[in-house]
Amino acid sequence: MTLQQEIVGNAMQMAVVTLHPGQTVYCEAGKFLFKTTNVTMETRLGGPSTAGGQQPPGGGSGGMGGMLRQAMGTAMQVGQRALAGESLAFQYFTAQGGEGTVGFAGVLPGEMRALELTGTRAWFAEKDAFVAAESTVDFGIAFQGGRTGTKGGEGFVLEKFTGHGTVIIAGAGNFIDLNPADFGGRIEVDTGCVVAFEEGIQYGVQRVGGLNRQGLMNAVFGGEGLSLATLEGNGRVILQSLTIESLANALKKAQGGDKQGPTGGLFSTNAG
Repeated sequence: MTLQQEIVGNAMQMAVVTLHPGQTVYCEAGKFLFKTTNVTMETRLGGPSTAGGQQPPGGGSGGMGGMLRQAMGTAMQVGQRALAGESLAFQYFTAQGGEGTVGFAGVLPGEMRALELTGTRAWFAEKDAFVAAESTVDFGIAFQGGRTGTKGGEGFVLEKFTGHGTVIIAGAGNFIDLNPADFGGRIEVDTGCVVAFEEGIQYGVQRVGGLNRQGLMNAVFGGEGLSLATLEGNGRVILQSLTIESLANALKKAQGGDKQGPTGGLFSTNAG
């Protein structure tokens, strides 16, 4: 059953979801806005694949071994999320006795997008992009590997969505949809601008220029540091116009505590 949802608003969008009787949607803790009284809310540590400690079908017919496997699966999932710096819990919402309504939002001013999973391709998203999804969508953590992550910052940890159904993500600023295949098969972007991309897109990080005069000029005065994200292949890519770092620097500047320095890049003294 497709999730009935509407994304409303402009500068800070919200997702208003209509649930059919018995239908369940879950969100990351902190993304919930409002609900009707006939929608139940339950907080669990596990994602939908582990059911957060729920008994297996048949009222516990899995026995002690099944309960132990489930507990271990939940512990591993929570450990992954803790390592990735994600919220440890999910909130589940189920409509009872009729249709119900639930509202969700991201944490930054910007857009939201509903992605439809058909089971053929997974989606990957930046950390903290996830807002809500149907219970038929599995949420996981994908580690890109030390080399990519060390260079790319945001690229080290990605959220991964598999299964069937609707998943709602959010980002900062405005979104643009691109396909690298329309631009010669490869695009290069600021590492903080990547919101999400389909499975099949190759994600990497490359140095900005060589170790020469122009490369150093790019790194020191360009504001991008030493690396750019690369996206290759044929598939959908979603980018955002505002990065968290640039928003943080703008707020610090407005408060008289600008640590970016006059040139950005390597001269930035921003310690987070």
